[in-house]
Amino acid sequence: MSRTLLLIGIGGFIGSIARYATASWLTRIIPSAFPYGTFVVNITGCLVIGLIYGLSQRFHWVTPEWGFFLATGFCGGYTTFSTFAYENITLLQNSNYLIFAIYSIGSFGIGLLSVFAGIALARI
Repeated sequence: MSRTLLLIGIGGFIGSIARYATASWLTRIIPSAFPYGTFVVNITGCLVIGLIYGLSQRFHWVTPEWGFFLATGFCGGYTTFSTFAYENITLLQNSNYLIFAIYSIGSFGIGLLSVFAGIALARI
């Protein structure tokens, strides 16, 4: 197994545990129909991936291996929404507005339809 895959796996393991711990804790302290746990995980994940990429671009302190561990591994395990948000920002920064719209609307719309379809298929 390559070192990069191992680093991504370890980061994903830590990120998944952090997601569960954060969401569970928030659900306990803020009981509500609104999914605060997932909401906060998605927002903090976006902040973390933004900091990782922003600091690595500004100071060049993140090696490719640390980038895989932190962004792909940890943030990917914590929330894939952070990667989705970062990719959308990149599309906007590169003036790929049509691709941005298709990706954003398609991901949200088709994602919801896919969850619905999965639930419907499971009931058959």
